[in-house]
Amino acid sequence: MNLVEVINELVEEKGLERSVLGSIVCDGILAAFHKKYPEAVLKADYDQKSGDVTILANKKVVTTPEDDVLEISLRKAKNIDPKAEVGDDIWVPFEEQIGRIEILKAKQVIASKIKNIEASAIYNAFRDKEGTIVHGTVHKIERAGASIKLQDHLAFLPKSLSILGEKLNPGYSIKALLKEVLAEPRNENQLILDRASSEFLKKLFELEIPEVFEKVVEIRKVVRSPGYKSKVMVASSDPNIDPVGTCIGVGGSRIKPILKEIDGEKIDVISSNAAQEELVKSALKPAEIRKVEVENGRAKVWLDDDQRSLAIGKMGQNISLASRLVGLDIELMENQKTSSTEEINII
Repeated sequence: MNLVEVINELVEEKGLERSVLGSIVCDGILAAFHKKYPEAVLKADYDQKSGDVTILANKKVVTTPEDDVLEISLRKAKNIDPKAEVGDDIWVPFEEQIGRIEILKAKQVIASKIKNIEASAIYNAFRDKEGTIVHGTVHKIERAGASIKLQDHLAFLPKSLSILGEKLNPGYSIKALLKEVLAEPRNENQLILDRASSEFLKKLFELEIPEVFEKVVEIRKVVRSPGYKSKVMVASSDPNIDPVGTCIGVGGSRIKPILKEIDGEKIDVISSNAAQEELVKSALKPAEIRKVEVENGRAKVWLDDDQRSLAIGKMGQNISLASRLVGLDIELMENQKTSSTEEINII
């Protein structure tokens, strides 16, 4: 059985070592023979130079064989090994044949072993990058998400971890958080990407803004409604550094690449170096707030009627994000009246 062409094709296609592939192919062929001859004791001998695979069987030397699969006559045994005697166990070429069903079994074993080796190689190549930003190219759009090409491997960006409303097209360059590197594929996917989380946005800030990467400016908290708006609380231990200005840049020069990457999603950058009441005011941007009172984990906020819709935001998302950012229940009041019209609990 010559496997030179098979091995050559696999070496070129999979990039695996020839000796490794030879061993895999031998395992597959042995599995096929074992399927048809389960009682036989077999081994495969692969010649790397010629590409020949010889199946050998361990047989008992007897005077008159009753089972050709397990026994060999003394006369035939001596043709193979002149020193053979009755009662010896010797390895001899296995002359029985296999059919289509067994060949299919061989293909399944070979494919499975190659898949396991590839999975191990991908895991080893990417496990140290888990939790970091990776660069890729959109390969294919599917109903459940998008396939992203990272180097020579495909990663998967699930729809649930994508930015709401974002349209991706094949060939587009994209950044994403490498959320999970699986030791074994799950639903044929081993590298799972994320563009919808707060962690992804935080990593983008670290990537684009040197002071954040160097921890001169610290990101204290990120809350996000992907596709709509994010709020980022920043701080600096150096009184000479404005953390908000550092992140936004002159004319928005530093924040623009981040906005472009997240498809124009709005970002409010807020300084944490302020009293709690001021934090609430900043967190409710773009609304203008007249007064804030904080007591017992609740912030009462007074504002003009024309600012109410800005404070609440689309489907209540702005006030919800603000509440999550400052860690308080926010209650909107009508000017100086005490009756509440909106209340958002922390999520």
